[in-house]
Amino acid sequence: MADLPSYEDVEQAAREGDLGVEPSELHGALGGWLAAGGGDVRDWTARVLVDPQLPAPAPGDALDRLRVATAAQLQDRDFGFELLLPAEADLATRAEALFAWCRGFLGGFGLAAGARVALSEEGQEALQDMARLAQAAPEGGEDEEDEDALAEIEEFVRVAVLLLHGDCVLGPRHRQSLN
Repeated sequence: MADLPSYEDVEQAAREGDLGVEPSELHGALGGWLAAGGGDVRDWTARVLVDPQLPAPAPGDALDRLRVATAAQLQDRDFGFELLLPAEADLATRAEALFAWCRGFLGGFGLAAGARVALSEEGQEALQDMARLAQAAPEGGEDEEDEDALAEIEEFVRVAVLLLHGDCVLGPRHRQSLN
């Protein structure tokens, strides 16, 4: 399975490309776009950031590798999907990055899915929960309980993305192959 490029590499590429978005939110937008059935296309940054002036990432650069790895992870039968979050940061920074990831996800998902997306009941609940997380803000605290809570939320988001991808991409694809 393809590994995501490092947070730092994506951060540098986003800065060099003058994208004006943090790596976690950018990856969330890409994840939402792909999970809702948006195309795995080279010019994904222009599409998910709704800026047709943005050039497509160069083949093999950090943003291109981010797209390739994310698309592969969403297709992984072993549920190997990962979130691009800062690893070496304090709890509040990591929590804010997770909430930003969710905000990006909702934007990318909405762009690709449009107004009429057919979701399962679980998918609808997952999307509503992601919307609540996107509005959240980190609270002070650095104890083990807070670390555990953040880990649980990360896992929930990861599974929710896979569920939504299943509803929007894998389910329809499977139904088409049966016909």
